[in-house]
Amino acid sequence: MTSPRYPYAPDEFDAPVADGAPVGVHRAPRGAWSKVWPFLLVALICAALAVAAVAILSQTGDTSDDAAPPVTQETSAPPTEGTEETPSAEPTDAAPSDEASATPSEDPAGDVDALVAAADPTAYVRVLNESAPAGEAGKAESALEAKGFTNVVAANPTAPTGASGTVVWYVEGRAETAAAVAAVLGIPAEQTSQVNLREGEVVVVLQGAIQPVG
Repeated sequence: MTSPRYPYAPDEFDAPVADGAPVGVHRAPRGAWSKVWPFLLVALICAALAVAAVAILSQTGDTSDDAAPPVTQETSAPPTEGTEETPSAEPTDAAPSDEASATPSEDPAGDVDALVAAADPTAYVRVLNESAPAGEAGKAESALEAKGFTNVVAANPTAPTGASGTVVWYVEGRAETAAAVAAVLGIPAEQTSQVNLREGEVVVVLQGAIQPVG
């Protein structure tokens, strides 16, 4: 340090140290308390913050509980003495009115006359007694003639007709006449059908007794 090139004046740090002394130690050693107190200070601050946070959360929870209104359950009051409970209404069978009980009078003869009026009385009608009691074909012929049909023939079939029960068959264009014939002889309308006939325009196949109308 005594070199002429060193620009600074010598000071106490340029003096040589004694034998055995530590080199570069210029400060007094620190005590134990100076090393511990910063950690204690940090711990105290953290504890204070934790206590404050718990207090704030507790106040918030109490406020929410106070704001909620108490839940009450309503109960129906028992009936007071001297009053009667009204029974529930039950459906009852209403008495039928005169209009509902009165059934319209049926006039089969009038219905038959209306059908006959729409029919062709000159149509060729054949009445075949296939398995009906004797004389049923003649009875049917007389009933049709009494209603104004002028071309009715009663006979027995020469071969099986293949009919399943008493039926009324008719050719195309004779549906109204077939309906009138069935009505006069008391044969249900659902037993009439259009087919291809070899003879006649309307054919009645009798396989049982009939009840002519009118």
